[in-house]
Amino acid sequence: MNRDAICLQLTEQIKRLISHQEKLNDLLPDVRLLYGTQPGTRTPVMYQPGIVFLFSGHKIGYINERTFRYDTNEYLLLTVPLPFECETFATPDVPLAGIRLNVDILQLQELLMDIGEDDLFRPAMAASGINSATLSDDILCAAERLLDVMERPLDARILGKQIIREILYHVLTGPCGGALLAVVSRQTHFSLISRVLKRIESQYTENLSVDQLAAEANMSVSAFHHNFKSVTSTSPLQYLKTYRLHRARMLIIHDGMKASAAAMRVGYESASQFSREFKRYFGMTPGEDAARIRRA
Repeated sequence: MNRDAICLQLTEQIKRLISHQEKLNDLLPDVRLLYGTQPGTRTPVMYQPGIVFLFSGHKIGYINERTFRYDTNEYLLLTVPLPFECETFATPDVPLAGIRLNVDILQLQELLMDIGEDDLFRPAMAASGINSATLSDDILCAAERLLDVMERPLDARILGKQIIREILYHVLTGPCGGALLAVVSRQTHFSLISRVLKRIESQYTENLSVDQLAAEANMSVSAFHHNFKSVTSTSPLQYLKTYRLHRARMLIIHDGMKASAAAMRVGYESASQFSREFKRYFGMTPGEDAARIRRA
């Protein structure tokens, strides 16, 4: 079977399985199915670390001066939580279909221990928190088997994790291997910036300064700025602001919180400043955004 036929088959499988996503989450919590038939305009999003493989349709991501496309030929690897803008290309005839894998750190560490000091494993180190690489035939074959076992609950529970490990292995030994390796490496610039991002994630409501964050990374302010941008493609203050805006948006949309209360919850001192920055970033006011989601 050729590559196009395999991708078509995987798309049909995902279409069948998507209605069982909740049950599949219990069996394979690190796998999420993606399926949609409607295009999406360029919209700010906040992606958590993971690997996205698409078998139909495509997406284009924008982060400052960088543009990246992920589709049936290129997969996306995110190794840090990252805010960026994303455009979705999907139709009923060519839907967006794929899978997203969370990277289980323990599973990744065990895999690296099994590889050991093998001379054949020499990935180039990578600093960026967002990368794309060719969706190889090996990964496609493993994805095909993963979706096959997801059709059968017992197979999914017993065999699924080993297939995920196989996919991680192919990513680790492929062009993005260095980026994935950096997730578990210590005392690299990436690991130090990653530690700062975890602090932002847990303390974003506090009055965090660049000096504090640079001290957390044990870097000078100028070195911190340089290394932070290498990983996230944005500045520390811009990252913190967009992180707060995304968190506030979730509180408004999912928890029904008023904009002013959400603003205070995420660390804004001025509700009017929050509303201005929300509209500048998302292209509409918090109220307009909440109303749009309710209509969808």
